[in-house]
Amino acid sequence: MQPGGSERELAVGWEAEAVAAAEPQAAAAEQVRVDAGASGEPERKAREEPAKDLVSAQPRATEEGDARVLPRPPPAPPVSRPKPAPALGLWPQGKPRSKGRSCKRSSSRGSGEYHSLRPVTVDSSKARTSLDALKISIRQLQWKEFPFGRRLPCDIYWHGVSFHDSDIYSGQVNKFPGMTEMVRKITLSRAVRIMQSLFPEEYNFYPRSWILPDEFQLFAAQVRMVKDGNPSWKPTFIVKPDGGCQGDGIYLIKDPSDIRLAGTLQRRPAVVQEYICKPLLIDKLKFDIRLYVLLKSLDPLEIYIAKDGLSRFCTEPYQEPTPKNLHHIFMHLTNYSLNIHSGNFVHSDSTSTGSKRTFSSILCRLSSKGVDIKKVWSDIISLVIKTVIALTPELKVFYQSDIPAGRPGPTCFQILGFDILLMKNLKPILLEVNANPSMRIEHEQELSPGVFENVPSFVDEEVKVAVIRDTLRLMDPLKKKRESQSQPLEKPEAGKEEPSDSDLAIASDGNPNPEAHLPSICLKQVFPKYAKQFNYLRLVDRMANLFIRFLGIKGTMKLGPTGFRTFIRNCKLSSSSLSMASVDILYIDITRRWNSMTLDQRDSGMCLQAFVEAFFYLAQRKFKLLPLHKQVASLIDLCEYHLSLLDEKRLVCGRSGRPGGRPPYSSTPQEATPAALPAEGDLRPCTAKLSHPRHTPA
Repeated sequence: MQPGGSERELAVGWEAEAVAAAEPQAAAAEQVRVDAGASGEPERKAREEPAKDLVSAQPRATEEGDARVLPRPPPAPPVSRPKPAPALGLWPQGKPRSKGRSCKRSSSRGSGEYHSLRPVTVDSSKARTSLDALKISIRQLQWKEFPFGRRLPCDIYWHGVSFHDSDIYSGQVNKFPGMTEMVRKITLSRAVRIMQSLFPEEYNFYPRSWILPDEFQLFAAQVRMVKDGNPSWKPTFIVKPDGGCQGDGIYLIKDPSDIRLAGTLQRRPAVVQEYICKPLLIDKLKFDIRLYVLLKSLDPLEIYIAKDGLSRFCTEPYQEPTPKNLHHIFMHLTNYSLNIHSGNFVHSDSTSTGSKRTFSSILCRLSSKGVDIKKVWSDIISLVIKTVIALTPELKVFYQSDIPAGRPGPTCFQILGFDILLMKNLKPILLEVNANPSMRIEHEQELSPGVFENVPSFVDEEVKVAVIRDTLRLMDPLKKKRESQSQPLEKPEAGKEEPSDSDLAIASDGNPNPEAHLPSICLKQVFPKYAKQFNYLRLVDRMANLFIRFLGIKGTMKLGPTGFRTFIRNCKLSSSSLSMASVDILYIDITRRWNSMTLDQRDSGMCLQAFVEAFFYLAQRKFKLLPLHKQVASLIDLCEYHLSLLDEKRLVCGRSGRPGGRPPYSSTPQEATPAALPAEGDLRPCTAKLSHPRHTPA
């Protein structure tokens, strides 16, 4: 007997008794029903259901995900009525059985239900500051919200901060594991720096950066060297704490000696960057752009950009930095959370005036002055795609650690906030990326000294509600099913009866096109739409695939010495000039240095960035006469070639665990290679019954 079986039988008996007791009150049961979770009531309260056709209604409850155990009624005489079958696809405890990464539910329906679909369910219990905009979006979509969570699975879970919820085994979550860590200022700078070493011209949109305190001596030496060569050079630098947000802890300096070293950097590492001294000004004010980017999928990579964003203005007229005005934060820092405290901050209900405006109003103004707006947008799109390409390799490592392949888990998507500055020559500069951009649609207004009130912000609501609503539309898990079910109504197949009037009425009530009243989607796909123009940049992404292949243990993020040796051996990289002893020394030296630079010492081993450094070293040894990006690409091609041969050999021997399948490294290549390369999406090739032993990172 399954655990909890007796409780299920008891619950079914109570339900049968409740049905018998409810028959005299059938008329009352025909009233409009409100879902307990959707109306904000705790879901422990049972929903009142009609009593008729109980057996056929049970599969529908399973399909809708709304099956509930009714509260036990008062004792009643036994009723000679057959017990209804338990809900299909549910364990005795009411939890869905899941296979792989999604929870498959029963699709059995009555003939009258064919044309109607249940609404998409959204768990908003952890939405936090984005809750108001999310509620408006759900209401516009006519979906069902569960503001206090739900005992049964929801289709979409909307989190306000980060992905850390081990209770979600299906559905979709609006956060990627590791994204918060990846867009921190130090991690972002390191990721972009790797790409700058490979493609310096392609990644010149990010200011030159140094990591403090580790690179303070290097920073001071390089600044001194440039000043000695050019005495007229008078640079300005901006110091940003690694974990800071909303302008907290940011300050400007003119010389490395001005950095506040006394104890602060040891507790709170920072990034120091070249300050952009010649920004584009409007109304003599400096401003930046907050653009919203949807990472819809990591593998295959899908990126969308919102067609409109926000422009946040400083509140003091801009002047180039001098020792006298370095501390004027309202002149140099565009952060909304800082400037709102300025006496010059202007709240406006217009999208084209005030201290916060829509980006489209800025573009309209620039267009009126003859600026090529298409060129500006093209440069911004290029910046966004290149930045995401720099972030995805390590995101894949986080993803396979939190949601290993083959285990139940949700799929992920995320809205990112890109902060971009336009220079005087209209070149976009990336300032930072926010994993949790503010989605508040109101602002504080001071009514009297010390008395504040939250009032709606028209500009915020216009931009942010559209971004959230259209993100949900793109992630709609029932969209394909809804479209497929509307087909029979449009054109009946030959030999089949046309839908009856009752069927048409049901279809009308089911609203087969609930988005007909909504505006067009404000999110524009930029990848894979422009993949051909940017795929050559994805070298580190291919390195990450190799790294993940040799991790050996699901859930780990660092490569042990055995895995590194297996990588060298399987890819045929050892030689008379590179013995396995030299490989061990290389592993120890690089791993020890990277571990000393990271604060997270929970796991020992080689992180992805250390693996990339070792890979660069091996590429430079093997292909000495080529530029770095060609050296790296050639070594990747060589590794993938040898691994494809190894996988083919395993398939021939029948040990790959994929009978009749193609080798993981024998798909259409992304680039010209000596052998076929992995298709986008083959992250874990041939993980079953590998010939090399599994290992534990040392």
